Amino acid sequence: MNIEFALAGASLPRLVAQPIAEGALPASAGPVVTGAASAARFTGKPGQVFEVFVEQDGGVQRQAYVGTGEATAADRRAGLERAGGALAAKYLASGEETLAIDFAGSHLSADDAAAVLLGARLRSWQYLVYRTRLKDEQKPSLTRVVAVNAPAGTEDVWAVESAIAEGVEFTRELVTEPANVIYPESFVARCRERLEGTGVEIVVLDETQMAELGMGALLGVAQGSVRKPRILAMRWKGRAGAKPTAFVGKGVTFDTGGISIKPAAGMEDMKWDMGGAAAVAGTMLALAKRKAGADVIGVCGLVENMPDGNAQRPGDVVTSMSGQTIEVINTDAEGRLVLCDALTWVQKEYQPATIVDLATLTGAMIISLGHEHAGMFSNDDLLASQLDGAGKASGDTLWRMPMGPAYDKLIDSPIADIKNVGPRYGGSITAAQFLARFVDKGVAWAHLDIAGTVWIDKPGATHDKGATGFGVRLLDRYVRDVLEA
Repeated sequence: MNIEFALAGASLPRLVAQPIAEGALPASAGPVVTGAASAARFTGKPGQVFEVFVEQDGGVQRQAYVGTGEATAADRRAGLERAGGALAAKYLASGEETLAIDFAGSHLSADDAAAVLLGARLRSWQYLVYRTRLKDEQKPSLTRVVAVNAPAGTEDVWAVESAIAEGVEFTRELVTEPANVIYPESFVARCRERLEGTGVEIVVLDETQMAELGMGALLGVAQGSVRKPRILAMRWKGRAGAKPTAFVGKGVTFDTGGISIKPAAGMEDMKWDMGGAAAVAGTMLALAKRKAGADVIGVCGLVENMPDGNAQRPGDVVTSMSGQTIEVINTDAEGRLVLCDALTWVQKEYQPATIVDLATLTGAMIISLGHEHAGMFSNDDLLASQLDGAGKASGDTLWRMPMGPAYDKLIDSPIADIKNVGPRYGGSITAAQFLARFVDKGVAWAHLDIAGTVWIDKPGATHDKGATGFGVRLLDRYVRDVLEA
């Protein structure tokens, strides 16, 4: 979706929309439109769309009014994005190629107007690369949104928001691609391609280098697949001096469960078990595109978990890069084995002050929180508070979950330092307790279990059903509020 800006007085396309605060339909709309809006129960609530057809210059113009909600609402930003998203959803396959959004008289700020545009762009994203037989009425026609009479400064704000949108879209692309297209090596290649020329420094480790470093936990997961594992590190150094911040993502490009194989029903969804790594990659693209003033390292642990004759077995013991030994009770608890070596490596290589990891780690998280929040576990109250605030501001919401020594005994192993799963209860918590053992003393750390938020089976305000791009806006907001403050 292309977002453009036009000066006042520019000729308008056939489809023109106007943002309306709740209860503020302008008198200039005329009694017929006002009466029709009332009859249709249009009040300007967030995302409501009311459309009329009027004769103009011998032709027909489509006039739409879209609700942005109460002007003083605490979640004003969400209402504005919902408004833009509602327009995109309604007109994406309408036959119209251009939508003008006229901000004249809306009393919106530059930030507000950019939020409407962001909602429209994000909601319009679809990945139709493999759809070859769509009917004409199913094909997207809307390719262009023109902001008319936008408040002063909107274009500057949009330059930042469009970088965030690009990062979200890249994450959605990676998550949506099938596992025969995106696997560890091709994930790296796709990131190289998209990050080329941005100034992001890229380091890639292959399986030989990982073996030399002692990454037995990650390599144990990968050994059943013909797809070779990779560690991908991306650094955006927009500020010098302080210790960097690290974002670490689980990148299991397909998860069969290994020898502890998953049920066949729904296994196709496991192409998105790399959603944490995809979020990290999208965030790095967004930060680079908007030239963020922060030193950030994005690390992706990339493997495929398959059950061939060389696959890791339940009961095997592996030695992690940290030197800790792990009894593998269940090969379907593989994400934490990937992350623990990635966490150790980034700490030894870059000495970050703060680490945030993202992973589609446990089905238990979906049972706990559904698809509305990601779970957050942390060893640092300040970091947890900062991430919670970033989540509320960005719409990628988090809910803090408990941790503590009482849970450690659930993952003690009789023959190794630790086992990779505990009992059925508290599954998300014991997974976090496992990862905590690989975080160095003095490092502020948060683990985000995003299993329920990276892929949704129904459309939302700013996304279609499928990949949501969760995590990019959250991490970018954290960088803005904390690292660039």
